[in-house]
Amino acid sequence: MRTVGVDLAAGAPGTALAEIVWADGSAVLTRLEVGIEDADIVASVARGDAWLGIDCPLGWPDAFVDFVRAHHADVEPSLGPVEGHAEWRRPLVYRHTDHVVRERIGRWPLSVSTDRLGVTALRGAGLLRRLAEVGVGVDRAAEGKLFEVYPGGALRRWGLDTTGYRVDATRRATLLDSLRERAPWFDVGAFGPRALAKADAFDAVIAALATRAGALGMFERPASEVLPIARREGWVVLPEGPLEALVAPH
Repeated sequence: MRTVGVDLAAGAPGTALAEIVWADGSAVLTRLEVGIEDADIVASVARGDAWLGIDCPLGWPDAFVDFVRAHHADVEPSLGPVEGHAEWRRPLVYRHTDHVVRERIGRWPLSVSTDRLGVTALRGAGLLRRLAEVGVGVDRAAEGKLFEVYPGGALRRWGLDTTGYRVDATRRATLLDSLRERAPWFDVGAFGPRALAKADAFDAVIAALATRAGALGMFERPASEVLPIARREGWVVLPEGPLEALVAPH
């Protein structure tokens, strides 16, 4: 099995890609690059033998889409009259999957509709089209071989302290040491310094690990009544079970 993890940014300079090959109870990091174009991502999975995890929202909240559409048409949105307070705005700010993430890890992920993350999501929407054009199955609800992943959330689900790791290389080094201690089967090869030097590269590696959990079905799937929403808004794959289980028989 090959898993590809992408830490997507609005442009190539901040985008990183990692590939892990899984075989015989081991996982080998075979590629880690920063400065990735859409074509690089498409090429990495076009052969059809890879599972892809993207650290980027795959959709927007239904209520936000309705609100923008209503505003554009100068009609009242389905939420009713604009109130402006935080509780009224919440359905516009967070997707259903974001609420699930908060329940699982105790904090809100960034909002795709109100944070700068939305610019990255615009690129992500275009990337999904490019993937579909070359025959890669594109599904936002984690029903195929494409997943929306959340590296920081995955680390927390595995019981690791993520405090400051995005801005502090020392913290990333501590996390990598913890990963190596708990997962001696994970071989980063010569890519360790690159993962520590840039948070984007580090997150791509974690995204590739989290994608393995998705490939093994080790995550909570959308309930049947939520599935239609997840197919529009996206669904974050948060690992279920310990890190060590990624190479155990499943």
